[in-house]
Amino acid sequence: MPRIESTAARLAKLGFADGAAAARLAHQAGAEFDELLEELVDVADPDLALATLTRLAERAPELAGALRADERLRTRLLAVLGVSAALGDHLVRHPGQVALLGVPRLDDARAELLRAVGAEPGDDEPRATGADALVALRVAYRGRLLHLAARDLTGQATLPEVTAELSDLAGAALEAALAIARAEVDADDVRLAVIGMGKAGARELNYISDVDVIFVAEPRDGADETKALRAATRLAQAMMRACTVATPEGSLWEVDAGLRPEGRSGPLVRTLASHLAYYRRWAKTWEFQALLKARPVAGDLELGGAYVEAVNDLVWSAATRDNFVEDVQAMRRRVEAHVKAEGERQIKLGPGGLRDIEFAVQLLQLVHGRLDPLLRRKATLSALAALSRGGYVGRDDSRGLAEAYTFLRRVEHLLQLHRLRRTQVLPADPADLRRLGRALGMQADPVGEFTERWRRHAREARRLHEKLFYRPLLQAVARLPETETRLSTTAAAARLRALGYVDPEGALRHLAALTSGVSRRAAIQRTLLPVMLGWFADTPDPDAGLLGFRQVSDKLGATPWYLRLLRDETAVAARTARVLGTSRYATTLLMHAPDAVALLGSEDELAVRPPDALLAEASAAVSRHAGAPETAVAAVRALRRRELFRTAVADLFGLIDIEQVGVALSTLNDVTIQAALDAAISGHGPGGVPTRFAVIAMGRLGGMESSYASDADVMFVHSPEPGAPEREATDAAHAIANELRRLLSLPAPDPPLLIDPDLRPEGRQGPLVRTLASYEAYYARWSSSWESQALLRARFSAGDAELGAAFVSLADGLRYPAGGLPEESVREIRRLKARMEAERLPRGADPALHTKLGPGGLSDVEWVAQLLQLRHAGTVPSLRTPRTLPALRAAVTEGLLDASDEAVLAEAWRFASRVRDAIMLVKGRPGDSVPGDARERARIAQTLGYPPDGSEDLLDDYRRVTRRARRVVDRVFYGS
Repeated sequence: MPRIESTAARLAKLGFADGAAAARLAHQAGAEFDELLEELVDVADPDLALATLTRLAERAPELAGALRADERLRTRLLAVLGVSAALGDHLVRHPGQVALLGVPRLDDARAELLRAVGAEPGDDEPRATGADALVALRVAYRGRLLHLAARDLTGQATLPEVTAELSDLAGAALEAALAIARAEVDADDVRLAVIGMGKAGARELNYISDVDVIFVAEPRDGADETKALRAATRLAQAMMRACTVATPEGSLWEVDAGLRPEGRSGPLVRTLASHLAYYRRWAKTWEFQALLKARPVAGDLELGGAYVEAVNDLVWSAATRDNFVEDVQAMRRRVEAHVKAEGERQIKLGPGGLRDIEFAVQLLQLVHGRLDPLLRRKATLSALAALSRGGYVGRDDSRGLAEAYTFLRRVEHLLQLHRLRRTQVLPADPADLRRLGRALGMQADPVGEFTERWRRHAREARRLHEKLFYRPLLQAVARLPETETRLSTTAAAARLRALGYVDPEGALRHLAALTSGVSRRAAIQRTLLPVMLGWFADTPDPDAGLLGFRQVSDKLGATPWYLRLLRDETAVAARTARVLGTSRYATTLLMHAPDAVALLGSEDELAVRPPDALLAEASAAVSRHAGAPETAVAAVRALRRRELFRTAVADLFGLIDIEQVGVALSTLNDVTIQAALDAAISGHGPGGVPTRFAVIAMGRLGGMESSYASDADVMFVHSPEPGAPEREATDAAHAIANELRRLLSLPAPDPPLLIDPDLRPEGRQGPLVRTLASYEAYYARWSSSWESQALLRARFSAGDAELGAAFVSLADGLRYPAGGLPEESVREIRRLKARMEAERLPRGADPALHTKLGPGGLSDVEWVAQLLQLRHAGTVPSLRTPRTLPALRAAVTEGLLDASDEAVLAEAWRFASRVRDAIMLVKGRPGDSVPGDARERARIAQTLGYPPDGSEDLLDDYRRVTRRARRVVDRVFYGS
């Protein structure tokens, strides 16, 4: 017992994790293994190696002598046992295969595996004859795998050599499985080729991975094609089954034919002509990306070669196909989304993982391989090297990605070797991390060193991936040393076009202007632009985004904080790119107030400001410029410009809904009108104004539903001061109203606020301003039902609050009649609505797509609400609101409208309002119809949150929502 305890202490000191257990195993193995203990401490997991070695020695008593006599055998075996519990178990079952590890190189894998199943390698179509071929195939396969793993783990094979040999071994196993299938299936009338796809095709397979394949068949001369294809299908199914079926020796791996035309919905086997017909007519860009890796691996290699040669022509012309740009962008976004959804410990799909690198390389091959045959490589590392030599990827970037890829693939192999299971997730257990670190040669602090190195490589791969598409574009327009290979202008334009830029030549000019020179500003731009170009590519209009960025940079580039803010605050730069590439309206605002880019720093900065704060700032501006009304209003309009930008950006980012947008814009208009009115009054003269003056909001402004394109519908009311002559008071009121309108419509870099007083009594023929008494007299004598309806929106906006309240009180008697609305008036309103639908729709407009006047559009919903108010608000106070949706909600509460009808109407109103606002945001000019142009509609759709290919979805959704709303309108408004 004392000997075991002292051995335990010694083994623990040497590096065994469980010294006591190791000592017991060493004692069990016998003294002849003692001299191996010193070597065991150098393997990845000494405890695992010793445990397996002890079991193996029980099955093979001659093992100790063999290990002492053969250093190569000893080194390889201990390395394998220290990493792979699964291969250790295999050796315990088949100790005779230990001798394989003493052989420097093994013979041809295909011949060995065919012989293992009783087939003759020299036959044109080998056929298995062995009694237990499935088990024999697995044993022979794992013996080869064992030999390769031993050379890999002892540094006698490079990563490309390992992956190539694994792929060839898989091909040999498929050939042997096909020989087994031929023994089961009568398929003499058909030629069958197995095409390796994915990593198998690229000769970069993992230790344990699905093997992706496609099957191609041709009937032999004189054979019936239909019968031949049926036989080929049975043959392919039997081959797949031979690989995947469970046996006492387990299975090999899954054979996955999901990359075939039409995927799992398509036939398993096709003729070459059928494959080509599908690819020419129906294939998507991702399918051509998959075909980059195609390689014949088993079966009829002549037929397989013909297949690969034929599809190669299609692969390298994919960049010229319709929708290539959209497909590339969608593929890039899909991978990005997938990456974000995976945990960070996923070395394949996680951030900075293998998929990042493989996808980027394949995409660049598709874009540039048509014109540069040197890029047509199947394996990732060789393709990356070719991209670097051609200047398509920066030399340092290529080196960094290759190092990260090599490291991650080695880690992936070590993970899979442990249990021979398919996995790409890093373990959290320190013991497992210790094994990984030691297998990679990290002895001092294997867990800490491995974790740090993994994170560094993943971080670097992610950083390089984000810039990989874009950094060479800057080099294409930069002055570089003659020794540095650069992307040609033609190649740069092709890449930009593939990433969604419609005018790549213009984009290159912008890049040259932004990055030329040796200034600090140009240096920062060269750092920023590789990332920002990617963000622009994700927006509806990348060209507009880059142009806007150049314009803003030209205005602010010399400002110290601007570029520093974008460089140091990723969120600001990302938001800037999204705004510039989405909204011409917001971009135009930013052009004239470029310092507003600072608002993009956080969501708090984009919060809508309270009315009191806005009014205080506007009033201060007017006071600051007392006696200079034009200067004062210019300052107020600059404030409005900044707040319009804040609201537009909050809207674009979904921080506020459509009702909040309407309230924010209406409040801002109120504040602007109040400030302009103050300026107009202050400039009236030293004697003051002989009348009180108020602005009454009407229309969408009155309903707090202003859009970005809305004018300010108003009426003006005044009340002479006591003792003031009425004529003098009226002239002063007219002068103030006209000055207010003039000040707000002066030419300026910001959007004007047009004051529209046409809803006043008698319209344009009536006086611009009336006294309260004049309004009262007019309404008492001449008022019609449409004017009562218009007054439903009336509310105080600016000026004398007491006078405004008096006007609103006057309006209440007309818009909320105590006895409700007479049936004749209801019929008149319905007739007016029907006539408006027939006459006011613009010529050539599609009624179904007109957001304002079309069926189920804004007008329909608003007239339903207003008719309910006119009929019931006299006795139902909760209906007394100038706003549409609150009126509908109140009608539900009061039992005047079904909740289901309200939901349908509200959805249509919101949808139509959002589309209308989106048109203004995207195009920078108003529009009332869903665009007919597909490209323009796609930009609107993406702004509204649809995917880039969601143009038709927008159209379908709008028609569906408005059709449902129109059915409610017909029933509730027209009573039909």
